[in-house]
Amino acid sequence: MPRRGDGHEPSVGGRSGASVTRRSALIGLAAVGAIAAVDVGGFLFAGGRLTPHTVTPSRFVDRFEQVFGRHEGFRRNHAKGVSATGWFTPTGAGSAVSTASVFRAGGRHPVTGRFSLSGGLPDAVDAADTVRGLGLVFRLPEGEQWRTAMIDSPVFPDRTPDGFRDRLLASKKIPDTGKPEPAAMASFLARHPETAAAMDIIRRQPRTSGFGDSTFHGLNAFRCADRSGATVPVRWKLVPEQPVRHPGAEEASGRDYLFDALVRDVTRGPLRWRMILTIGEAGDPTDDATRPWPADRKSLDVGTLTVDAIDTEAPDNARDVNFDPLVLPNGIAPSDDPLLSARSAVYAESFNRRSGEPKSPSRVNVSEVPDER
Repeated sequence: MPRRGDGHEPSVGGRSGASVTRRSALIGLAAVGAIAAVDVGGFLFAGGRLTPHTVTPSRFVDRFEQVFGRHEGFRRNHAKGVSATGWFTPTGAGSAVSTASVFRAGGRHPVTGRFSLSGGLPDAVDAADTVRGLGLVFRLPEGEQWRTAMIDSPVFPDRTPDGFRDRLLASKKIPDTGKPEPAAMASFLARHPETAAAMDIIRRQPRTSGFGDSTFHGLNAFRCADRSGATVPVRWKLVPEQPVRHPGAEEASGRDYLFDALVRDVTRGPLRWRMILTIGEAGDPTDDATRPWPADRKSLDVGTLTVDAIDTEAPDNARDVNFDPLVLPNGIAPSDDPLLSARSAVYAESFNRRSGEPKSPSRVNVSEVPDER
């Protein structure tokens, strides 16, 4: 295992397919339950006849609780996190391939975000090899929203929901050793060579010192449509403007050292990332997030994300947002990647569970981080 945990969390509520996007932005959380029901049905029947082994959103979330325990009020994955706010400034370059308002030059769009670590433990100890996540909500003109959930890995370890579920179970730690059963993981990888190949790519990616110098990848492919109706496959990532630093032993101290460093960094000044849109070509896989596209593909610098505030999770900030990857603005549509509908459905299931549970204070309290300016 190259990293601790993978994939963004099953969390958050609100959703859409391409046709639901604007409606999702307007209806807010009140309609999450009804929308989730649609997702659950689609996910279930996409897998065929219901059997005791069928992967459903409910059973998927059950597996997270089986592996990490049940922590009421928290996301079942990426449970530990902080809220962030800022804005997105488009360059206008994205309008060459998409009519989406988020890419038009001249705008400045408010953004709500959430930095997180993978895993279902809200009080987990920060570790350099744990997958880092960044969820974003772009608030666009006319009530539109764009929600995306990214991680700092260049590819995703799993091609299908079934593979993700099976890897999660194979990764469960044994109480006696505190580590996964080697034979279980070996057996899983023998049955999923695509995951073994993806893990090799992830393993070769250099680690960075923290959230601020991490590159965050959208992983799944989407389709952008221009004014003529022509579509192209795309993937996106956020590349830090902050200098990249390698992890140092002096930094890896303290239970929440990654989050503490993020808070201190933003206290000193805003953090910025360039959004890069990679344009796929014929033959590039759009239904398999384990496979990278060729490095020579055309890319567009479509704008800058600026984060200027970090907050403890609380009502009305990112704590109660579902970073559903299928909430999309007009001009961006889902691809044929089966993980997209699965992520949407599982996120909704997790969101619905935690929405009805009592909330506890977040492990990361921003006000308790010393200001070292």
